[in-house]
Amino acid sequence: MEGNIEDQNKLPELKLDAKQAQGFLSFYKTLPNDSRAVRFFDRKDYYTAHGENSVFIAKSYYHTTTALRQLGSGSNALSSVSISRNMFETIARDLLLERNDHTVELYEGSGSNWRLVKTGSPGNIGSFEDVLFANNEMQDTPVVVSIFPNFQEGRCVIGMSYVDLTRRILGLAEFLDDSRFTNLESSLIALGAKECIVPAESGKSNECKSLYDSLERCAVMITERKKHEFKGRDLDSDLKRLVKGNIEPVRDLISGFDLATPALGALLSFSELLSDEGNYGNFTIRRYDIGGFMRLDSAAMRALNVMESKTDANKNFSLFGLMNRTCTAGMGKRLLHMWLKQPLVDLNAIKTRLDIVQCFVEEAGLRQDLRQHLKRISDVERLVRSLERRRGGLQHIIKLYQSTIRLPFIKTVLEQYTGEFSSLISERYLKKLEALSDQDHLGKFIDLVEYSVDLDQLENGEYMISASYDTTLASLKDQKELLEQQIHELHKKTAMELDLQVDKALKLDKAAQFGHVFRITKKEEPKIRKKLTTQFIVLETRKDGVKFTNTKLKKLGDQYQSVVDDYKSCQKELVDRVVQTVTSFSEVFEDLALLLSEMDVLLSFADLAASCPTPYCRPEVTSSDAGDLVLEGSRHPCVEAQDWVNFIPNDCRLMRGKSWFQIVTGPNMGGKSTFIRQVGVIVLMAQVGSFVPCDKASISIRDCIFARVGAGDCQLRGVSTFMQEMLETASILKGATDKSLIIIDELGRGTSTYDGFGLAWAICEHLVQVKKAPTLFATHFHELTALAQANSEVAGNTVGVANFHVSAHIDTESRKLTMLYKVEPGACDQSFGIHVAEFANFPESVVSLAREKAAELEDFSPSSMIINNEESGKRKNREDDPEEVSRGAARAHKFLKEFAAMPLDKMELKDSLQRVREMKDELEKDAADCQWLRRFL
Repeated sequence: MEGNIEDQNKLPELKLDAKQAQGFLSFYKTLPNDSRAVRFFDRKDYYTAHGENSVFIAKSYYHTTTALRQLGSGSNALSSVSISRNMFETIARDLLLERNDHTVELYEGSGSNWRLVKTGSPGNIGSFEDVLFANNEMQDTPVVVSIFPNFQEGRCVIGMSYVDLTRRILGLAEFLDDSRFTNLESSLIALGAKECIVPAESGKSNECKSLYDSLERCAVMITERKKHEFKGRDLDSDLKRLVKGNIEPVRDLISGFDLATPALGALLSFSELLSDEGNYGNFTIRRYDIGGFMRLDSAAMRALNVMESKTDANKNFSLFGLMNRTCTAGMGKRLLHMWLKQPLVDLNAIKTRLDIVQCFVEEAGLRQDLRQHLKRISDVERLVRSLERRRGGLQHIIKLYQSTIRLPFIKTVLEQYTGEFSSLISERYLKKLEALSDQDHLGKFIDLVEYSVDLDQLENGEYMISASYDTTLASLKDQKELLEQQIHELHKKTAMELDLQVDKALKLDKAAQFGHVFRITKKEEPKIRKKLTTQFIVLETRKDGVKFTNTKLKKLGDQYQSVVDDYKSCQKELVDRVVQTVTSFSEVFEDLALLLSEMDVLLSFADLAASCPTPYCRPEVTSSDAGDLVLEGSRHPCVEAQDWVNFIPNDCRLMRGKSWFQIVTGPNMGGKSTFIRQVGVIVLMAQVGSFVPCDKASISIRDCIFARVGAGDCQLRGVSTFMQEMLETASILKGATDKSLIIIDELGRGTSTYDGFGLAWAICEHLVQVKKAPTLFATHFHELTALAQANSEVAGNTVGVANFHVSAHIDTESRKLTMLYKVEPGACDQSFGIHVAEFANFPESVVSLAREKAAELEDFSPSSMIINNEESGKRKNREDDPEEVSRGAARAHKFLKEFAAMPLDKMELKDSLQRVREMKDELEKDAADCQWLRRFL
């Protein structure tokens, strides 16, 4: 982290005397054990952390244990670390915004008297917002989710609720999920959940291990709460206080849920919404539709590099970093975050966004003018929320005012547009802006601010209520100015009496300790020493001079301070009154924030599309039941944005019945992974409403993108690389539909060649014959290309399997390999691993031996790929009678169930082998008239 070294060199000194240290140690021992809590203690000028927390901070943030100090001595000694205010902000940001394994607690006090004043967790950062975003924009919206699972005979019904504290939204959903919790995972990704509340008892059952694994894949903090907190009994009265508007529709909504209401009850208890009156009447509640957006799981988000990562070399490494050209303060970034996690599946909504982007792309002047005005818009959402929570003041109101007075300029720019999409721009933005800024809405807010706030004082950096706003304040201001005048007159009169120049020899100061005083330099003091001792009261003699007063100045100074105190008190009351009045406009500001942030994101899309060296095109989007996926001259947006890349575009034609399932072969480093990923990224961009990096694009809407691209092991969870690969593939086989898009790279490489190939073949067949989703399957098993021939012989095949390869050229004399990065039709009939090893400068002896062994093992012929029966070399037709398949599968299931039920640990080996032989003989008899069962055997 930047700045750590400087902070380490400037470690605040831990200044505690013996009594203070002893008092603190006695208090610290009373704190409950909580392995997740990182506790900070505010000591006014700096912070401290102690015990295991201090060691964690020293190692994680100072990167040395030399920062540790000992508080106390002997067996009672407590390791401690001091933390500067800047470093505290850095640590808090990392714990609450980057990590998902700690909560933060802040204590205030002294001696043995300390109290907890702030708590925060990744999903509940409200009390730390002033620390986290004092010098940074709020880029993402933290969301807390609560789930209440109900397991029933191998399936699970999930009751889910969530709260978005920034947008003040409560959501409810109930849905059936599979054993991999694919629906829950995609919902957590779409909502951007940072923390998930679960019943504590649920974690003890074996059924819930998969649930916890799903939550960990989504990088959410898991917070267990006691089961009795999951109740929906008092929801009616709680929601009546929180939700704006009529309670009847709310009652109708929650009556339709059984499991989501207990989840919501636990969520309200955890988030403590009811303890803050600023939340009352400000929330909306809605049903969350899990099918309302394209589903994306954690594997797809990683594979497509959708969100930023700490390891990114530059911002263009991620889709968010590339597309984020927003210019409002935080609002646009948060909306872009949400849109990338919630791509649309509604054709009309996608076309509307594309129409607006096209308008902004074609009208460069309109785009630039709007962006210039949006740069001056503050973070309206956060400002309003601060005011509602009584944490804001006049400064927040002025920022809202300065944003609001930009609206006429934005309206003027929009009114000047008369092009093809003028009616859409008018309907979507212009009419809404006019309605929001009329005299009954934001016009009234502007009048309130101009009448109540002294705008002239803004130039001096002061935020004050205008004296004309209140008669008491006006009277106090007059008194203050009168007393100031009398004090200045007394100053002049005293200067004349002492025969000193005003402001040069005799100065009028205002000291915190004494109030208004006269001051002369020590050089002038001998001239008036006699008068000083007889007519004045000397207060202080220092290097900068002598401070003195008299009874008249002291009386006027006291009166002045009394009036100033009354003035400040009156100001505070009036500020509170104005803030309360401004919060009545919160709903209008929410609508304005949504409008401006949407415009900001679509302008950002247009700016990206128009400013790239090779411009983006508008995709033609069709419904999921119609059309194909055709990308001409497609490019990977993030790869082509790198400075060192000269990207070679490729076509992709996923055509129903012809090439809906594509097997892509070719050498390592040849561009297979980039090609298949760019297809997924382009589909995602199109359904978000953006132009795409293609010459021409036609896209059939997909309900989900599944991506299994590379896998790493996770030793902490006991999951090997291959197991991780199989778990991700299981999610595809369970969750995919014919409306999904499937991207698979190098499946089966984590185990032996034969096992890996067998799995890859079987998975391909299942995807082709059962799922029937458009698929890009990149592989080094070039033998898999025989699948295209095998499936062409299957009657009624509606998918279409096609072979493609990334081309490479091998010089016959030098045996050098040159990557061409072009995707071409047809299979690749060889692997290039040995050539890549040459690239890596392997010793010649190793390369030669590798070629010899490969030549011994290589024996490839697509038509004889599968081990032949006594029949000719042709592959069996796999199309069986559905009734026969069902009967055979039932018998096979019975065999497996009987085998699994055998008490092998209690049986002799001879008896167990005899029983298995008997079971097999029975199965063979039943298979005599069932071709499917014979193949199973």
